[in-house]
Amino acid sequence: MLTVDTVRALRTMVERARTENKKIGLVATMGNLHEGHIALVHVASQRVDFVVASIFVNPLQFGPSEDLASYPRTPEADREKLLNAGCDLLFTPAVEQIYPDGMLSQSIVSVPKVSEGLCGAARPGHFDGMATVVNKLLNIVQPDVAVFGEKDYQQLAVIRSMVRDLNMATNIVAAPTIRATDGLALSSRNGYLSKRERSVAPILYACLREMAASIQDEQRVDERQLNECRQRIITAGFQLEYLEVRNAQDLSPVTNNNAQFVILVAARIGKTRLIDNLTVDLRLEG
Repeated sequence: MLTVDTVRALRTMVERARTENKKIGLVATMGNLHEGHIALVHVASQRVDFVVASIFVNPLQFGPSEDLASYPRTPEADREKLLNAGCDLLFTPAVEQIYPDGMLSQSIVSVPKVSEGLCGAARPGHFDGMATVVNKLLNIVQPDVAVFGEKDYQQLAVIRSMVRDLNMATNIVAAPTIRATDGLALSSRNGYLSKRERSVAPILYACLREMAASIQDEQRVDERQLNECRQRIITAGFQLEYLEVRNAQDLSPVTNNNAQFVILVAARIGKTRLIDNLTVDLRLEG
């Protein structure tokens, strides 16, 4: 596995792979890699011949009160995991490579509607910063395929909308959420949890499963069950930001005609913000 830290060097290596008729894949990360990230590399490897992984902690998507400075950085461990996973090229740019004129003069990509509400309401400006850096990485690498995890469901929806709206050629592939044995979705922020917090964190997934079962049984969203799950999460010690059921395609409010749902949750426990989701497709029932 080669490692480069400049846009010019990256493009040289990608172009060399293209002259060998290799399909290019991208896995964009912020580092502190876990099994969920490595699963993205494996998904990409099944679809392309040359996998590029990027590690870049993007300051543009962090709010003023968020954890940019303390965001965990584990470069040596990350490099070893990517090497073992079969990654071909690692891109580790400095902020100056991605934002050479500074962030204040950076053009911003804003994706309306799908970025609004849910995490977009709790983290103003987050999705503009995320969409901007993903747009830049897609333009820098120009991959045939880019793989993103379903755990960040709204992020995935924003990226898909951006790629479609801007007529970008990359195929966006979604990879399933990787979970611990007790159901907790793997996340770089799980390391912030205390022992007690970690013991109660799986209640989020338990509530998602309860809601999914309710939707399947009732063929609709049961507001009473939804409120009961919200109260369970709060009683467990979380500060609940949202537990919502949305249209799985575009995150719009559900209607009686919906057959594809996504249940989404975001909650804080201690200093840690956790998100998760679960999809329900009634077309597959029976």
